Amino acid sequence: MPATASHLYPHASSVDDGRLTIGGCDAAELARAFGTPLYAVAEDDLRSRAREFRAAMGEGEVIFASKAFPCTAVLRVFEEEGLSVDVASGGELALARSAGFPGDRIILHGNAKSARELETAVDMGARIVVDNFDDIDKLDALGKPANVLIRVTPGVVADTHAAILTGHAGSKFGFSLAQAPEAIARLQAASWADLHGLHMHIGSQLFDLEPWRLAVEAIATLGDFPAYDLGGGLAVAYTPDRRPPSVTEFVGNMIASANELLGEGKRLSIEPGRALTATAGVTLYSVESVKDVDLPDGNVRFVAVDGGMSDNLRPMLYDAPYQADLVDRVGAVGTPCTVVGKHCESGDVLIRETSLHEPKVGDVLVTPVTGAYVYAMANNYNGVPRPPVVFCKDGDARLVVRRETFEDLHGRDV
Repeated sequence: MPATASHLYPHASSVDDGRLTIGGCDAAELARAFGTPLYAVAEDDLRSRAREFRAAMGEGEVIFASKAFPCTAVLRVFEEEGLSVDVASGGELALARSAGFPGDRIILHGNAKSARELETAVDMGARIVVDNFDDIDKLDALGKPANVLIRVTPGVVADTHAAILTGHAGSKFGFSLAQAPEAIARLQAASWADLHGLHMHIGSQLFDLEPWRLAVEAIATLGDFPAYDLGGGLAVAYTPDRRPPSVTEFVGNMIASANELLGEGKRLSIEPGRALTATAGVTLYSVESVKDVDLPDGNVRFVAVDGGMSDNLRPMLYDAPYQADLVDRVGAVGTPCTVVGKHCESGDVLIRETSLHEPKVGDVLVTPVTGAYVYAMANNYNGVPRPPVVFCKDGDARLVVRRETFEDLHGRDV
């Protein structure tokens, strides 16, 4: 009888006699049908997490941080589920529109917005999160009515990797608490500006809820506003030993802090990204070689797959931890292995140590929790085409992004 898969896998994933299914689709069959590497996404997982956030927020707004998975099909799911979307470039803005988001459900972020990006967003009725005085100058020069919020850096240091820490005093994002009053005054005096309120975001992959309360306490000193965007950052588990706060705990903490420190009745927004998509996605690889190396302090077994840092750069950028399974031997007792990619760098290591049962060439290996900041950061290092994206639902596998071809690699050359 099928058993529920680990909490690292998408909702409703199962294991039957060691064989993994995602969205009702056998993982080994997915690899045979679409090739590897392959991003497989459980559509129902995306929808259930969107509904969980919306239920927790009540009348508040849930805004998907599209940088987590900037794929039209993913965005379309969240548009259908009633979420809004935040974008941080002209390209993400175009993706949001292609997915059907109306302008009033799009929020433009960024610390280096171009005049063109600002005008495009203003013309479609999107909200602008003003990040610096240059944003104000550019909007002033544009002179068109704009709905704006001010991004404030609350000076709170959260416990996460330095590269994804954004609320500390040395951040490149937002106005400091000392600068914010001047920005507020300028926007309140500008005839073109409809200042809705304040925005904050303290970082990503956060397990501790206390920094959010400290951040809300900090921005509360800047005055009373009708709307507050409290950002995102809720952590997910990448390995079985981690247990992040639940959506209910996270949102409840945000709302309680806001009601206490900002006053009740405010229009509240949050911006989850990773927490909406990470667990919905897995990556499938083919094992291409297995090599044992004897070292003075013990044996290392390298399991080399047909992808690596071109399809998942996170381990190299952030030392991000992952685990892996062989899709037809999930749960079998294994031995420690190091999963490496095919690229021309010794640093192309996907997983330093994971337990695999007798891996061999031709096996299909799966890494769970790859639905966030993986597709988004994919690249063509060593001339490797980027993988396809396949949605899995009720046993049906649907291609939503095709695999790149070798012709695509030179298709933009002139």
